[in-house]
Amino acid sequence: QVQLVESGGGSVQAGGSLRLSCAASGSIFYINAMGWYRQAPGKQREMVATITKDGKTYYVDSVKGRFTISRDNAKSTVYLQMNSLKPEDSAVYYCAADRSNIGAMHPSYEFDYWGQGTQVTVSS
Repeated sequence: QVQLVESGGGSVQAGGSLRLSCAASGSIFYINAMGWYRQAPGKQREMVATITKDGKTYYVDSVKGRFTISRDNAKSTVYLQMNSLKPEDSAVYYCAADRSNIGAMHPSYEFDYWGQGTQVTVSS
């Protein structure tokens, strides 16, 4: 099994920045792609950004140019740097990991492993 623990959420004013971190533990040798999803109240969960083990990335259009995903394979950790935050970025952000890279670039793909989520609130 794989455990994912997120940190770094919180409240910030519009235009501010936050950095999310997610550390994987357990059977980490299974992990290939990692990423971040988010879910706002009354909305479907959406894939925000993903990164394969060799560094290929995907971003949903609404965060391109503002968010940056990165990972440290030696630490089994993935990060999401969020800049120029907007109120519409407010959501619970979930870290996810997958045993393959196949779906990492497909926004409808559901990863294998999930964290508990961390709240991000952006006020106007």
